[in-house]
Amino acid sequence: MKLREQYQWAMVVPTSMGVRICPSAGQPVASSDLFQMQATSAETNVASISSYLGLPVKVLTTFVQDSPVADFIKRNLRARGMVYEGKEVPQGGPWGYRHQFNIADSGYGARGPRVQNDRAGEVGRTLSIDDFDLDRIFGVEGVAVLHLSGLIGALSPQTGKFCLELARAAKKYGTVISFDLNYRATFWKDREAELRAIFTEIASLSDILVGNEEDFQLCLGIEGPEAGGKDLAGKIDGFKGMIERVRAAFPNASVFATTLRQVVHANEHLWGAILFADGQWHVAEPRPIHVLDRIGGGDGFVGGLLYAVLRGWDAEKCLQFGWASGALATTFLTDYAQPADEEMIWSVWSGNARVKR
Repeated sequence: MKLREQYQWAMVVPTSMGVRICPSAGQPVASSDLFQMQATSAETNVASISSYLGLPVKVLTTFVQDSPVADFIKRNLRARGMVYEGKEVPQGGPWGYRHQFNIADSGYGARGPRVQNDRAGEVGRTLSIDDFDLDRIFGVEGVAVLHLSGLIGALSPQTGKFCLELARAAKKYGTVISFDLNYRATFWKDREAELRAIFTEIASLSDILVGNEEDFQLCLGIEGPEAGGKDLAGKIDGFKGMIERVRAAFPNASVFATTLRQVVHANEHLWGAILFADGQWHVAEPRPIHVLDRIGGGDGFVGGLLYAVLRGWDAEKCLQFGWASGALATTFLTDYAQPADEEMIWSVWSGNARVKR
């Protein structure tokens, strides 16, 4: 896998932006009357690692025209150092388009998190390849990494075509393609054959494939991991076997990754990861992490991995930085990590939580 030498954008992500509404102090939604609103999407969660660490990121999306929520989102993306490009869609009245709402509490101790997605009228479902000049973006401006998510690929028939055409254009211009499968059963209901075909072609074009056992089985039809030991570490060989089957089915890809998570309670997880790259296995053995809010940890892992790839680091270092970026994301109330610098992330990897003065 080789990055383009000349590019304007280190990373481009297509996404459907929404807002996340969370009660304060980790309380359940029904018990709260004070909420914090954040701009959110899984794909910008990934891109945040690179943008906060100074790399140029472009977001391809769509907005509701003259919407105060759209303005809130735009301000947030600018604050994160991201450039956005996208069509302004008229709302079409009070029952028309809007940005999706994600309503979530973080859980606490023995009480697990609960998330409610309200995506009715989601403007991101209108994302169309016709709204973007791919020859300009990939050919003239240049892109090092295109990161695609199965959440956008499965959002609507139109967005599935959108992601597939982005992957084809990226391949044409020598852009590295990263694909996080992100299976969601509610998106796939009654669309299995349609989405399997789209996801399979995108995966066949990808250089980096990321997913858990459910993602690889249900998106691509790959046999899942064989039963292993009772603890998370004892299951690693089974996950390696699954990734070997993915490698055989998608030989164009050269990097394969999955995270490992075991929930002790809402605020303590065992967190690990596996990476196959450069013909070798690399494993971050599961170890305990303290969790403020678990949402976005997987996106943080992918974001750290891709930042490390963009920096040209060796595979073991890429895995370590991805593991630590994911762990860092769980310490924020936002569902994306906001690293001050690389050292903050490396300190998480080394277990150094001492005061920095």
